[in-house]
Amino acid sequence: MALQQISSFAAGQWVAPGAGARTIASAITGAPIASAGNDALDVLAMLDHARNTGGPALRKLGFHDRARMIKALGQALNARKAELYAASFDTGATQSDHLIDIDGGIGTMFVFASKGRREMPDGQIYLDGEVEQLSRNGTFLGQHVCTPLQGVAVHINAFNFPVWGMLEKLAPTLLAGVPSIVKPATNSCYVTELAVRIMLEADILPAGALQLVSGGLGDMLDHLDCQDVVSFTGSADTALKLRSNPVILQNAVRFVAEQDSLNASILGPDAESGTPEFDLFIKEVAREMTTKAGQKCTAIRRIIAPQPRVEAVIEALSARLSKTVIGDPRDEATRMGALVSGGQKADVLAKAAIIGQEAEQVFTMDPGLSGDLANGAFVPPMLFHCADPDRAQRVHDTEAFGPVSTVMGYRDMDHAVTLANRGGGSLVTSLITHDADVARDVVMGAGAFHGRIYINNRDSMKESTGHGSPLPHMVHGGPGRAGGGEEMGGVRGVKHYMQRTAVQGSPEMLARIGGKWVPGATEVAGPAHPFTRRYNELSIGETLHTASRTVTMDDIEHFAHFTGDTFYAHMDDAAAKRNPFFPGRVAHGYLLLSFAAGLFVEPNEGPVLANTGLDGLRFMKPVSAGDSIKVRLTVKKKTRRTDEYGEVRWHVTLTNQDDEMVAEYELLTMNAY
Repeated sequence: MALQQISSFAAGQWVAPGAGARTIASAITGAPIASAGNDALDVLAMLDHARNTGGPALRKLGFHDRARMIKALGQALNARKAELYAASFDTGATQSDHLIDIDGGIGTMFVFASKGRREMPDGQIYLDGEVEQLSRNGTFLGQHVCTPLQGVAVHINAFNFPVWGMLEKLAPTLLAGVPSIVKPATNSCYVTELAVRIMLEADILPAGALQLVSGGLGDMLDHLDCQDVVSFTGSADTALKLRSNPVILQNAVRFVAEQDSLNASILGPDAESGTPEFDLFIKEVAREMTTKAGQKCTAIRRIIAPQPRVEAVIEALSARLSKTVIGDPRDEATRMGALVSGGQKADVLAKAAIIGQEAEQVFTMDPGLSGDLANGAFVPPMLFHCADPDRAQRVHDTEAFGPVSTVMGYRDMDHAVTLANRGGGSLVTSLITHDADVARDVVMGAGAFHGRIYINNRDSMKESTGHGSPLPHMVHGGPGRAGGGEEMGGVRGVKHYMQRTAVQGSPEMLARIGGKWVPGATEVAGPAHPFTRRYNELSIGETLHTASRTVTMDDIEHFAHFTGDTFYAHMDDAAAKRNPFFPGRVAHGYLLLSFAAGLFVEPNEGPVLANTGLDGLRFMKPVSAGDSIKVRLTVKKKTRRTDEYGEVRWHVTLTNQDDEMVAEYELLTMNAY
């Protein structure tokens, strides 16, 4: 059978394997299935193509344009995911594993596309935080902004998730407006190559936005500078080697690492045998040991249980693991497939032997494999028990990247937290408990050592996503041994590929730069009432000044009785005067908001489709009977939501007869496009 030729996509061309190509074997049978790698790749041309073709094209697009592009890529992959499933079986992954890798990766694209549209501006500059007033009268202000780096992101991915591992880096990178060069692990690069082909064939991306290296990077890292980013997933040893590259150090190249992690799961002291929490704990641990054959950076490596329940945990977990069907992942009955390669199998067995120096193996099984499967990279679940975790060292620093985990007992919660932290920094630690005080103590004691703390119990178990599931909404990373980096986390992940800059200037300068009106910037009178004008007709800074309205005691009395809000400050003059904030009876704040709407609303049918809420409401000065109020309504920001309508954010201020501000808020409306 001819070997599949796994190509690279470099500078707009597919490049077949060449000198230095490596043969890839099936994880299932050990037979050669593909060839990948080419030492003659022109890395300088690839970097140039990304920086000077892909980058400028992406930066011309706004965040919403890029979000729509990412969504379209996800749809293209989703339409052909059956092809990706078929290709992935030879990595040793089961159909259930495919759902995590392939469907999970596509889902991550959709989440970033959604967050880009909902949480980022319909423009090219991201405003990071609120405006800072740097002068007494507000004529000199500061604003942090984020703009795309003008280099390239080099993504170096691990073998275990050839699709998700690429897409969870690619989505935030493209959303930021930065081109990517993807380098998957060679053992599973044939799946990544297919995913890249699907995306490129969809003809969605601008030229130079995405390139692929199947095989080695050569000396690419030696040519990076301060505008580039390296995002790495893999072993701590490889991360250290790459991070120590003199060029990366000298040029302060951003390096995001997600590496080895001795993740732990803690069984709470309240979770006795027979409780929903105990059963949940056993289910979670078994799932993390067997999913992807334990080849997950978030898998549970250390099982921390109350000392009196260690025996029960070992018994229950062994019983559950013994039901695991191991074999050909293409067989629907199989629940755990193979490790990715024979080399990985040898490494896992060697690491398990090291753990065995400090812990007793209490469970394994004979998968009973024969024929071609006997040559595959299959390793059965291996459970160890460490009787003295305080004196042990290797169980806390040796990661067998496969279906291997170690049970250890704790005396009290402080001891449990200490054991969890002995891993030296992890991606995730989980806690199964129904006691909120225990959960708080664990977060306080362990939070600094873990990138994510997953807490589950009978209340959340039906909808929870699992210990080992990084979600695009939340950061994925961890301190210390885990690499010190963060990926995903919604917009937080996008910022890794952008530069935060402090911009200082007048309100007019900041408004023009950020595409968002700032108090003190120019106000423009529109040709007609703003509520009669469509989304695309309104301009940032367009302002309506209303007539004034006098607030009477009858207004206050009527509002109080009509709404039922008879709070003493509105109804009892003597009591109100005893309050340090009021001169006597005052108007309700919500009465003022209602009067404000009456002053600025255009009642007839028009392009304003709905009032969707208000933000940042503040009342600064009380209004008494006899005072008057007027409104200034300014278009602060516009965000297009669909082809039919967009969101308009209005800055609203209420002032009294002395031009003193009495209230301020932001009004949101949906306006027809």
